Amino acid sequence: MFGISDYGAFVLAFIVLLFIPGPGNLAIITSTTKGGILGGLAATLGLMVGDQVLMWLAVAGVAALLMAYPAAFNAVQWLGAAYLAWLGFKMVTAKPGAPAIIQIKPHHYFQQAMTITVLNPKAIVFYMAFLPLFIDPGAHLGWLTFAAMAVTVAVLAFVYCFAVVLLTHFFLAERLRASPLLSSALQKIAGFCLIGFGLKLAMSR
Repeated sequence: MFGISDYGAFVLAFIVLLFIPGPGNLAIITSTTKGGILGGLAATLGLMVGDQVLMWLAVAGVAALLMAYPAAFNAVQWLGAAYLAWLGFKMVTAKPGAPAIIQIKPHHYFQQAMTITVLNPKAIVFYMAFLPLFIDPGAHLGWLTFAAMAVTVAVLAFVYCFAVVLLTHFFLAERLRASPLLSSALQKIAGFCLIGFGLKLAMSR
């Protein structure tokens, strides 16, 4: 199908990857908690755009460039790690009742989520290694195959993230609004998680 050797396996593999905890999931949950469904959807679009940027950069060979020049790869890696750690620190040190670290405005959520996604150079390398596994070299469809993969990734990501937004909004957000201490505690936990993601990204090679 469209030059994808096993479309079902490709879909299943990406669904499994979506469930792996990471900065993206955290951005969706935090954005929905602070900005409601609009905030969650804005963050979802940010993640989707970030994923598409990384996918097409990988297709264009940026991953090979980064691997060939370790200094460039490390620079982007440290930039992403520093951004996550800074955001996490701001969340951990925020006082209860203080303005949200992630502003309750959809365009801020979009920018925040997209930046978290794009500043993860490991994702470029991942896409460079993941996509070829499902390409049928005998199909000779070229860019059509990558376009089909990109559309599939976008649709799956939207469905998954929208489900997370709804679950967070209807089953978690009201409890957080009713309990400022719980909201503050969860924000600090989220901040520590972001710092952890940043450190993991910085130390991984």
